[in-house]
Amino acid sequence: QVQLVESGGGLVQTGGSLRLSCAASGRTYSIYRVAWFRQAPGKEREFAAYIIWSSGSTDYADSVKGRFTISRDNAKNTVYLEMNSLKPEDTAHYYCAARLYGAYSNPRLRSSYANWGQGTQVTVSS
Repeated sequence: QVQLVESGGGLVQTGGSLRLSCAASGRTYSIYRVAWFRQAPGKEREFAAYIIWSSGSTDYADSVKGRFTISRDNAKNTVYLEMNSLKPEDTAHYYCAARLYGAYSNPRLRSSYANWGQGTQVTVSS
């Protein structure tokens, strides 16, 4: 299994920036893909971005494209989510999730990930 620990959340004003970190431990050699999801109060957990661990290929939800950047540092087993031009609607609990090597799965679906962190809260004030 893989253990994930998120950090970097906080309170920021509209237009501000934050960088979230997701530190992985355990069987990190088996990680294929890491994604960030977010969940606002009363809403479903939704996909934000993912990165392929080996190649660095990325993809983003339309709602964050152009404002968020996902990256990874393989030496530190850490994935980052750089969030710029934050809006109040970005307020949510942010989770990172890891997909291990295996059969194909839709990278934007929550059900494609078996390993989750505890999340970190991001609050954007207007």
